[in-house]
Amino acid sequence: MKKHIPNIITLLNLTAGGIASVEAVNGNLKNVIWLILAAAVFDFADGLVARALKVKSDVGKELDSLADVVSFGLVPGLVVFYLLGQIPDLPHPFLAYIAFLLPAFSAYRLAKFNLDTRQSDSFLGVPTPAMALFFIMIPLASSMGNTESTMINIMGWLMNSWLALTLLVVFFSLLMISEIPLLALKFKNLSWHSNKERYLMLAGCGLLTGVLGIGAMPLVVIWYIVFSAVTTLVK
Repeated sequence: MKKHIPNIITLLNLTAGGIASVEAVNGNLKNVIWLILAAAVFDFADGLVARALKVKSDVGKELDSLADVVSFGLVPGLVVFYLLGQIPDLPHPFLAYIAFLLPAFSAYRLAKFNLDTRQSDSFLGVPTPAMALFFIMIPLASSMGNTESTMINIMGWLMNSWLALTLLVVFFSLLMISEIPLLALKFKNLSWHSNKERYLMLAGCGLLTGVLGIGAMPLVVIWYIVFSAVTTLVK
């Protein structure tokens, strides 16, 4: 029975992603945020439980990627599609379909990841959950706090700029399949010496979230990409 526990957790990830897809189509973006945060927890937990129970399997690995395509590929694509559709000066309705580059490139990235032995302890390219958190958090960040906040004003501008959103879609799609080395939150032990870069990166994430709240997540993702890329390139 215990060999099925990680797969059940993965299926919870997929279920959360499926429900989030419906919520995104209906424009219930705050519900999408909480569902994808739950999916991210399940995505982290399935691997953790598999290692703890020593029941890692090829089926679990493939199932995890299939769930991630939905939760962290399709859902952000639907969110951006919805946002683009709400912009009055969108040059042509068909342009909103550029959002589906996100699930397409997510699928390619995950297939590549499954076969790439270089990514056992780190990532090459931006992981799909990071991309997903960036896009789904834009609506939340734009609606939180004081309207005089520079970050909130930027997020609000992003939500209403078809050009910025389409460029970000292309940018993150390419980042996902790039060869840029990035940190992975894979701790083999808890020692400072072995994990100082990870601890510093997490400290920065915690500081940004503590100061700006959960709406800071797009900025947290940018911090993660920049810090881990610089750190791994310097090493």
